[in-house]
Amino acid sequence: MQFRKRFYSLVFAALIVSSFGIAARAEFAIRDGDTVVFLGDSITASRQYGKIIENYTLLRFPERMVKFINAGRGGETAKQSLDRLDKAVFEQGATVLTVAYGINDIGWGTKADAEHKQEYLDAIAQIIERCQKHNVRVFICSAAITAEEPDKAEKNFLQNMCDEALALAKSKDGGAIDVQRTMRAAQRKMLAFNTSHPKDKPNRMHVEDGVHLNELGQMAMAFAILKGLGAPADVSSAEIDAGSSAVVASSACKITDIKHSDKSLSFTRLDERLPLNLAPLWMLQGMFIPIGDELNRYMLTVKGLPEGTYEMKAGGRPLGKWKASELARGVNIASATANGWVPGGPWDAQGHALKVFTDMRDELVFARQGIGSDLSAHPQQRELVAQADAIEQHLIELQRQISHPVPVAFELQLIATPNN
Repeated sequence: MQFRKRFYSLVFAALIVSSFGIAARAEFAIRDGDTVVFLGDSITASRQYGKIIENYTLLRFPERMVKFINAGRGGETAKQSLDRLDKAVFEQGATVLTVAYGINDIGWGTKADAEHKQEYLDAIAQIIERCQKHNVRVFICSAAITAEEPDKAEKNFLQNMCDEALALAKSKDGGAIDVQRTMRAAQRKMLAFNTSHPKDKPNRMHVEDGVHLNELGQMAMAFAILKGLGAPADVSSAEIDAGSSAVVASSACKITDIKHSDKSLSFTRLDERLPLNLAPLWMLQGMFIPIGDELNRYMLTVKGLPEGTYEMKAGGRPLGKWKASELARGVNIASATANGWVPGGPWDAQGHALKVFTDMRDELVFARQGIGSDLSAHPQQRELVAQADAIEQHLIELQRQISHPVPVAFELQLIATPNN
């Protein structure tokens, strides 16, 4: 009975904090000068969702100097992480920490009992307290979803245990991110699509074991954490009146050199930040995840165009075709491309290039860790580590340079009228 009272009081406190916390956190939780560490088990150690968060941050906030470190370890529990918090987190200069455990803590369900739940909750409490002593802003995440049927999983032991951890985090003034329910919303869309579009290989978020995430699952987890960190939906927006060749409104961008004729419109757009873009066809992976609407709104509205269909180019690169009525309502051109196999606008190409640089840096860091742990007897170990450090710094500079917006020349050409 005493435990019940304590749990309900924590939930009540969490609801109070949540009702004020969302409104209070008006901006992205990752700030200039931060060192962000991702702590977790094998889902974190696979080094996927963290890179998406890294790319989003670099593109959306190119002026911020932020460092990212993956401190995931396969098979680990929250309790086991306590022994390496100093080395893996605090000695790395962390200022922001995301924590994602749960499935190993209950032995993939074989240890789903009160004893192991309490071990998990006690460890989460210690992580929060130690982070606060080191002035690290900590965000406790619920575990990633499993492949279990969503309605059943919503009520299972893992969800309830993670809910208690989130309530505990909020009661201690830590951050709390409900990864499971956000991922589960995407999972439900995926399953509904599979039902209405049956095929031999249905869409999945997991590999065969039903626990570890595939590429789509990792993207859903990145989306959930970004939302929990307060990532803004809007990149930038511009509204142009073609008839008067005037800017009606703009946000986080500058429009210049507007020129208009009966069949065309051109202008130059310089943004303050860029949308997230990954590999070609990446949005097909995210068709169940509302990245475009909730994280990647890069908007263009053009009113006053004569009726017809217009081809849009940016930096000489074709983005696609839209009717004048569609352009007047506004279109999200974040990932627009006339050919899904190649990047669309220059910002899309920049996002693709950034992904390559981020992947390269990640592989280099992984290799450097191997040099440090496995080549201790190598006579040139120190020199190898030093060279790897220098290469990483060059890659970080490349990441930051490619993330900065550049002026882009837009062209809209009338290619078809209602009569032809």
